[in-house]
Order: sequence, then C-alpha cells, then structure tokens
Amino acid sequence: MAVLDPTRDVVRLTADLVDIASESFQEAEIADAVEAALRERPHLEVTRVGHTIVARTTLGRPERVVIAGHLDTVPANDNFPSRLEGDTLWGLGTCDMKGGVAVALALAATVPEPVRDVTYVFYEAEEVAAVHNGLGRLARERPELLAADFAILMEPSDAGVEAGCQGTVRVDVVTRGERAHSARSWRGHNAIHDAAPILQVLADYVPRRVVIDSLEYREGLNAVGISGGVAGNVVPDEARVSINYRFAPDRSVAQALDHLRGLFDGFEIEVTDEAPGAMPGLDRPAAAAFVEAIGAPPRPKFGWTDVAQFTQLGIPAVNYGPGDPVYAHKQDEHVPVAQLVAVEDALRRWLSP
Repeated sequence: MAVLDPTRDVVRLTADLVDIASESFQEAEIADAVEAALRERPHLEVTRVGHTIVARTTLGRPERVVIAGHLDTVPANDNFPSRLEGDTLWGLGTCDMKGGVAVALALAATVPEPVRDVTYVFYEAEEVAAVHNGLGRLARERPELLAADFAILMEPSDAGVEAGCQGTVRVDVVTRGERAHSARSWRGHNAIHDAAPILQVLADYVPRRVVIDSLEYREGLNAVGISGGVAGNVVPDEARVSINYRFAPDRSVAQALDHLRGLFDGFEIEVTDEAPGAMPGLDRPAAAAFVEAIGAPPRPKFGWTDVAQFTQLGIPAVNYGPGDPVYAHKQDEHVPVAQLVAVEDALRRWLSP
C-alpha cells in the first residue's frame, strides 16, 4: 500500500498523491493511504464511507467549516507520474485536484487546534456521473457528517476565491413532422424546417446579468447540438435542438426549466440533464472572514462545481484551490509551486490561533 507523510512540504506531498494512480472507480489505494495518514492523528475523528474519507475535529468551536477535495482523476493521457520542473509541478491531477487535496491533507494533519472546527472530506468519483459522486453520497446517506457553517471546495481557482457556481440544465427542443419521399415533399411535413423559430429565439435572446453578494453572474443560453434527418431522399419527421442554459444561482432548477418552457412555448421539451447552482453566501461570518483572510476580492464561479452539493444542504460554499482550471483534464496539466504554497499558507493562517 502507498504511504503518505502529510508533514512533507506541500509540493512533495502533491507529487506523492499524483503518483498514486486514482482514475475514477480506482480510488481504493489512494483512499487507503489518506485514511491511514489521518487515523494516526489523535485530534481527528475519522469515518470512511466507500472510498470517501471524512476527518473531523471536535473541539466545540462556535463555527465549523468543511474543506473538501476529490481523490479521483480523469484517465491518464501520457501525463503520469508527476515531474517537477523548476517552479511547476506537472502531471495527471496536479491541477484537478490533488494540489488542493495535498493542502487539505497537510492542514488536517498539522493544525490540531484550529480556531474553527474543521471537517475534511476526501471523496471519490467526482469526474464521472453524479450518481457515483462520493460527496453526493454523503449528502444523501450521512448528511450529519457534512453539517457546517461554511464550506471550501479545493477546486482549482488560480489561488483566488470563486464564490458559488452557476446552475445548468440541458434540454432537447423537439419538432415533429411526417416522413415523405423528398421528390414528393408536399406529401409530408419537414421537422427540420420547423426548428427555425427555435434558433431565432436563441439568436435574439439577451442573457441575464445578476448581482448577488456584489458578484455579477452572467447567464448563457446556447444551442450545443442539432440533429435530424433520415436519409438524403427523405423528408425528416423529427428534429432536435439541444440547448444548454447556464443560470445564476438565484434561480432553482425548476425556475430555470419554467423559463425555458416560456421561451419555447408550444414546442416539445425533453430534459436531458440538470444541476442546481450555489449561492455565494458571502454575508455569512465564516465566509466573510475567509475572504478577508485571503486578501483578494472574490470572483463569481462560471460553471458548475460540487459547491452546489453544499448549497442543497443550506451551507454557503466557495471554490478555492491551486491551479488554473483551464488546464484541468489536459495532457499538459500542471500547478505552479507558488500557488500550492500560497493556498496552504492562507488557509493555515485562517485556521490557526
């Protein structure tokens, strides 16, 4: 079994984590190593659920914060194991998100008496379908383990605070027609031609800009696919325009879908994917103290992350981790050494007496 020493400097600890292969559904070895390292710390209460490890301080502090990161990676792409070149650590998971996991693991092991009680969560299966997500499983089966006043998800955010996240829904707007031979097209009805008003709605649409906690979330409504047609000599009887709506976190999934149904009134709509957004919650004392400790203005999160899992539990959450998310899942994935050090130092200051 791999052995982790969480007292090593954060750069070498990140490399150690990267060098334990942990593609989704193959997290057993890394979860074993994380669990073993944490169970050696008497100040932590450790619980394992599948390949998800939860370690909690129980000091009776007036506030509790969750610091969470996923253990799995996407499949390797000739970028395993890690390599350190100058001021950059390269390799699968360096950015998404073993750098953040290394920071959390180091803090869990070496800050025995934080000023806030902390729940550290190292979870499985984030990079695959949501039904497998270890954090989601905890939320469904053991929500008491996630109870907190504030949460920090160690997703790469270029070492800046990204608050909340957008929600997302994907739908197919469907038109129906009647097949006919294209030489006798008047005997049928062309479903693709009926899609023109759908595309016009999208072309004319002006997305909302919503200010929440002084952060401006920009929405987006886009066609991301279009399909239809049977053969080169057949009038098609069905067409689909696939649409992705990225909405500000002040709207629920139900409200987002109602908005789409209003825009495409009279058309058949099939929902293919949905996930709620997350409110930033920067007015909460723990969140405000965290932003102040980081010392840089927060940014809105464009995209969806697991902070939404916390919002569903009524816990405000932010994304804060080393690495530029642009490099997540890329062959040239990497993390700057300076960001690993900066994120660890900032969190250590925020947690230490």
